[in-house]
Amino acid sequence: MNQPAYPAAREVAARVHAHFARSASEHKSPAPDQETMAAIIDAAFWASLRREEGYLPLISLAFTAAADLPRPLIFEQPLTLASQPLTRLAAAVERPGIHLGVFREHGELRVWGATRSLPPSCFVLEVVAPGLLVIKQSRSDESGKFINVAVLQGEDIKVIDQRGVSVPECPALVQLLTDVESQFSSDSTVNVLIQLAVSMRAHHRGGILLVVPPLTSAWKESILQPIAYSVIPPYSALADLMQKDPLERPKRRWQDALVRAVEGIAGLTAVDGATVITTDYDLLAFGTKILRRKRWPRVSQVIVTEPIEGVLPLIAEPAQLGGTRHLSAAQFVQDQPDAIAMVASQDGRFTVFAWSPSETSVRAHRIDSLLL
Repeated sequence: MNQPAYPAAREVAARVHAHFARSASEHKSPAPDQETMAAIIDAAFWASLRREEGYLPLISLAFTAAADLPRPLIFEQPLTLASQPLTRLAAAVERPGIHLGVFREHGELRVWGATRSLPPSCFVLEVVAPGLLVIKQSRSDESGKFINVAVLQGEDIKVIDQRGVSVPECPALVQLLTDVESQFSSDSTVNVLIQLAVSMRAHHRGGILLVVPPLTSAWKESILQPIAYSVIPPYSALADLMQKDPLERPKRRWQDALVRAVEGIAGLTAVDGATVITTDYDLLAFGTKILRRKRWPRVSQVIVTEPIEGVLPLIAEPAQLGGTRHLSAAQFVQDQPDAIAMVASQDGRFTVFAWSPSETSVRAHRIDSLLL
């Protein structure tokens, strides 16, 4: 293809190509060149603006050869990489975990079929909504979690800053989402928080999840009493799963049980008020009302960070981040510095609040670009 009709395609391809080339070299897997990346992005963008029988084409494109995969679905006649064929195929491949395979044949980019398996470090482009695309990278394990590399929304380009973990006392949840090396060496414990975050965003009602240390009731000093939905004894379905033998975790039965437990807790965050769990994943309460701790100062400012290239930390009032949920979460973390607060907004924004001892301030880590 010649110069793409979607200008942002060529710009973002130039910015992320080196990342994929480096990873491909380490894992001995093919990486698309800049022209190929731009062509895939261009076709997916225009497909995202089309409709097939009134439905949005939610698709995922992966740059990989069929010969490198176990049991792929291969079309007898490969399709041209263009918006119209992609839109027509969308209904067949819109379920999670299915990717359309794209590779060069006789110098032309072709859609050769579909696959559920991907090689390590594979370039993946996902259509999330009309005009909203996410460039991702497959992991070296079978966890299903991808590494977000860049987000495109119209002309707006956000390239994830992999050095985002360098901020002081960065929460492990944010580290895992922004650091490529830590993602390739999976941490199941932190991955649960990621799954909770994704599930909280999915219900589109907004919510707060407070994660507090176990074996202490200090968190109750920041909660209106009595607690309407206190859980006694603590509900331990998720905690029990995480305490099982790690050898059980790859099994489908354990993974299905984990999904159900995560969705159960994330669903409680849709209730007005905050849900409280321990760092061991015991559920303590939900629908709680956050109050300023007695004799503790009112939170006046937070340091806002977002792991996007070119975005610098800024100081803001908590209410500027999104209203009462964010203000309450920031106050809770200031009053309970051993805790973190995860806040989902109805519009999809997601913020992790954590205390920074070195800066004696609350940090608000914006991570919605990492969860798409």
